[in-house]
Amino acid sequence: MKPSVIVSLTVIIILSSCNNSNSIKKPIDLKIETDKVALVLERYIIANETKNLHLVEQVWAPKDDIVVIGTNTDESLIGWENIKVAMKRQFDSFEDTYISVRDQLISINETGNTAWFSEIINYNYIYQGKAVQYEGLRFTGVLEKKNDDWLIVQSHLSIPGSPD
Repeated sequence: MKPSVIVSLTVIIILSSCNNSNSIKKPIDLKIETDKVALVLERYIIANETKNLHLVEQVWAPKDDIVVIGTNTDESLIGWENIKVAMKRQFDSFEDTYISVRDQLISINETGNTAWFSEIINYNYIYQGKAVQYEGLRFTGVLEKKNDDWLIVQSHLSIPGSPD
């Protein structure tokens, strides 16, 4: 055999052995993943309405670098433990919470491991015996997929300003 044929065959064998079937990923079903993210967001609303801290823990990533930015200028919580304390304080202060959601948008990256969302919420509750109502709050955030579970890693809630 000619040396060029031997080299060519060697290269073909090496290249074909590098083709690992494990590296072939299934295509992402965006509809299914979007529905899963929407379910996580719905569970978070239900957890707030029912004061269910255990359910809140199931939708947030239990990490030290997750972030919540709230409506107050000094309301920035970093890490699950700080978020948990704030949620418990809120649950102890609010009664009869009702939250409605509209205009929800969910996007998922091409690898299917990161999602981001925006939605408009109306937030109603009783605080110290008085009804409080916020209309048109903007709620945005990011989720990561870990072990086939979507978890919130960042959120931001803002109150729309009034036009000048």
